[in-house]
Amino acid sequence: MTKKNKGSIPFFFKLILGLLIFLSMFVISIIYGAADTTVSDVWKAIFTNAKSQQISIIQEIRLPREVAAIFVGAALAVAGAIMQGMTRNPLADPGLLGLTAGANAALAITLAFFPSLNYFGIMIACFIGAAVGSLIVFGIGSMKKGGFSPFRIVLAGAAVSGFLYAISDGIGIYFKISQNISMWTSGGLIGTSWGQIKIVVPFIVIGILISLFLSRQLTILSLNEEVAIGLGQNINRIKAILFVIIILLAGASVALVGNMAFLGLMVPHIVRAFVGTDYRFILPMSAIFGATFLLFADTLGRTINIPYETPVAAIVAMIGLPFFLIIVHKGGKEFS
Repeated sequence: MTKKNKGSIPFFFKLILGLLIFLSMFVISIIYGAADTTVSDVWKAIFTNAKSQQISIIQEIRLPREVAAIFVGAALAVAGAIMQGMTRNPLADPGLLGLTAGANAALAITLAFFPSLNYFGIMIACFIGAAVGSLIVFGIGSMKKGGFSPFRIVLAGAAVSGFLYAISDGIGIYFKISQNISMWTSGGLIGTSWGQIKIVVPFIVIGILISLFLSRQLTILSLNEEVAIGLGQNINRIKAILFVIIILLAGASVALVGNMAFLGLMVPHIVRAFVGTDYRFILPMSAIFGATFLLFADTLGRTINIPYETPVAAIVAMIGLPFFLIIVHKGGKEFS
């Protein structure tokens, strides 16, 4: 049987605690930065029509940036959790298994050959690229007799990702658009606009809501496919829907902020330490923890070297790489 949660604390209270931590981190991320602002400025910027330089900074720069961090963090964390449950691979992550690299290559191709394409078209291209990248990785990983193992699929992901990143770099150099590509793919939230958020967020919200609806099926699938079949589930249909959700979440994230590896790997493992192995609890908590973590990383990147910024992707990678090595060393059981 699946453990509903760990410890004697009901999930509801854990959820409330997670939301309180998230809200606190959101307020901190809005207040702190190169320009001095206060809690009063944040309140006025969100809930009143007052005008000042500080309020304009919050409304036009920080708010869209941190709202993007919330949805991208939630999207990548949920995508990582789904991938880990669906493949029963503790090392699964959109940034490690070819999804973000595929979206990155599609983005470069789009900027080179269709420079006048609008933001919606670029996002659709990222969806297609993420799908192609992941299909190549899983295809290579399952070629050997006996199917794919967690480590074989990671090796395939590293090789395919390197190849797709090379394609992206080559296109950037040949068409002299390297600067444009790097602005998208450096893993940053700089310059995020409300217009971009309005296009991307509905896809992320729809993807997360559908994943929550299928969380019970994902829990059974993460334990044993034979059990899922015995319970009358159409596992091929469930896997196909979950795969489409992963593509939506990873593609939308790359379209909005670029590459962000390791976040989808770390957060689900940390969440399991608090709520157990039931995906009815893992998915909503992963969304909250993922949003909180990316808010923290972005705030750290903006404040550790004021007035200069440290790329948020570098912050995430600095934390994520040691975590990845721990998971590899412990066989995926350290935080489960």
